[in-house]
Amino acid sequence: MTNRDLQATWTYHNDTKHSYQSLRTRPHHMDWANRPVPFKTYSALEPIPLPRDLPSSGVGALSAISNAGLAQDGDRVPDLKTLAQLLYFSAGITKRVTRPGGEMFFRPASCTGALYHIDLYIICGDLSDLEAGVYHFDPHDFALRRLRQGDFRAVVVQATGGEQSTASAPVVIACASTYWRNAWKYQARAYRHCFWDSGTILANLLAAAVARDLPARLVGGFTDRALSRLLGLDDAREGAICLVALGQTPAASSAPAPEIEPLRLETAPLSATEVDYPAIREMHVASGLETEEEVAAWRGSAPPPTLHEPSGRLFPLDPLSDADEPGDSIEQVILRRGSTREFDPQAFISFRQLSTMLRSATRGIPADFLEPAGATMNDLYLIVHNVDGLPGGAYLYHRGREALEQLKEGSFRSEAGYLGLEQALPAAASANVFFLSDLAPVLERFGNRGYRVAQLEAAVMGGKLYLAAYAQRLGATGLTFYDDDVTAFFSPHAAGKSVMFLVALGKSVTRRRR
Repeated sequence: MTNRDLQATWTYHNDTKHSYQSLRTRPHHMDWANRPVPFKTYSALEPIPLPRDLPSSGVGALSAISNAGLAQDGDRVPDLKTLAQLLYFSAGITKRVTRPGGEMFFRPASCTGALYHIDLYIICGDLSDLEAGVYHFDPHDFALRRLRQGDFRAVVVQATGGEQSTASAPVVIACASTYWRNAWKYQARAYRHCFWDSGTILANLLAAAVARDLPARLVGGFTDRALSRLLGLDDAREGAICLVALGQTPAASSAPAPEIEPLRLETAPLSATEVDYPAIREMHVASGLETEEEVAAWRGSAPPPTLHEPSGRLFPLDPLSDADEPGDSIEQVILRRGSTREFDPQAFISFRQLSTMLRSATRGIPADFLEPAGATMNDLYLIVHNVDGLPGGAYLYHRGREALEQLKEGSFRSEAGYLGLEQALPAAASANVFFLSDLAPVLERFGNRGYRVAQLEAAVMGGKLYLAAYAQRLGATGLTFYDDDVTAFFSPHAAGKSVMFLVALGKSVTRRRR
């Protein structure tokens, strides 16, 4: 099976769709006694403690979210303290709460089921206070553990087919998933969550990087086998999801990549038993890239977007001016962020607040799969309930025009609740944002790997929506959905498109503790 055997994506995507019928004919009962731990722990490796001095950058949240990943030209090399800040504000532990069932860990970015199956790895040259090597980040004790000693960046450059940002990056961060840590609850659909949950982490990472004037670029094209070998991943249980080229130096030397010896490092068991879901592994293999030449050919311009000539009423965005933007720093917002558990169905948000969120989330993501700058593989569709200055109804966001087109007017609370898997949250929210992708041209251009990056782009934008909501002291939560019913609701406009992500926005209900 190769990246060009596109039936693999359609089979996986269709087989993992939620529907009213599937949830009732294929029930899944979670074994709470067998719940996996939310950390990957290397039992025999000594920790390298990270600095816990985590000062605020002082950069305004909305500015950091909008410009995520962008920074000035010139050499930019993070030290260990800066690297620690990036890791903390993207994937650290921001709060611990002890409850009767055990200790709960709160993280900076949302994750499906709070199962935290995404790990971050560091591949770096010599930094001022960290030796060159390959490291695993363990948020549990806020430490790095060295998997390999030496500079292995040339392996990454080779694996990415010579991608320029990796060639000039002093640090590369890799996201990888341990499937079982999410599949315990979500079964085979967990492969989608690999990209959803990486995307929300990356939204934080990009914003925290720009606040420190560090360029950051997402890299989705690499030879999977080489990267998996470098990180010591178990291909039957784990998969590399995305790379982030961080910082900038003169191009790395052209020295050949060092030999990669297999890693045989012991990790602590996740749970008493693990259940294998072959569809996850098969989809990862089917979307793999085998050679440097294949990676180089894969990389390039995204398929041009389908231009929708508006036929409905247009509402131009009216975002907050710089003077009116909240003054909280990006770090303050990340620490405040959570996933709303209950929205106030009577509360309204303003059209300016919604406009600010949409604009912040869609100003572009620096990535090798989103060229030229501003390219996108996802359209944003909205169901609006309570937004001052915007009638209730269904909308399409025209990014180029920065305007919302009304597709149909009316109250669709019950429909929104149903589409969001019959949950109360999307019915009570002020607005719901659905990310839909026309997968056919995406797969034609990028092969099965297009499925990975379409999911990832949607999730990064969703993560930016989260942050832009909390920057304005609003609430947000990511939700799952009835796939085909969402497409049907927005059709005929959305006919043929597939749902990638959903974020509900509104004002959270705050309940006092007794």
